[in-house]
Amino acid sequence: MDFIENRVRRPRSGDGAPFGSFIMVDRVSLSITIGGDLAAALRDDLVARIQSEGLALDYDGEDFRAQDFPADGPLSLYAHEVAWGQADELEGFCVEQGLPFARWSGGCAAQFGPERAIFTGTGEVRLFAADEDDMVVIDLHRAEQLGSYEAIIAHFVAGDPAVPPLRFLP
Repeated sequence: MDFIENRVRRPRSGDGAPFGSFIMVDRVSLSITIGGDLAAALRDDLVARIQSEGLALDYDGEDFRAQDFPADGPLSLYAHEVAWGQADELEGFCVEQGLPFARWSGGCAAQFGPERAIFTGTGEVRLFAADEDDMVVIDLHRAEQLGSYEAIIAHFVAGDPAVPPLRFLP
């Protein structure tokens, strides 16, 4: 008993830790589709935010470049190993500029479930429970809260909007 009480524990991070300072975060896959109208003068700002989030045109794809914008549709971006499944800097920019987006993030066992974040270009970002295949889901409690078949269908429709094309305006 004395041995256990008197032994010195090594810290898990910081000075004296086996591998120095580190912070472990839960990392999951993420996809985001962005659309709407943006001033052409802000194009480089959007590129910088996409690059800072480490997003690409495909999972495990090459880093996003300024010439990768689609000609006539929304911009779809992907990444694995995203901290907490969020792209806060990019999503914040989209909200500030009124750019609609739909983001899916995978879940992390015993920490948080998969979700969809929807921004229609105005108002608040809405979060929806989802599955690992990016489908909006509800449980019995949520269905009872919604109260009617029509409200349940409206919930699913709100969680799966059509994102408009991304356009750069002069």
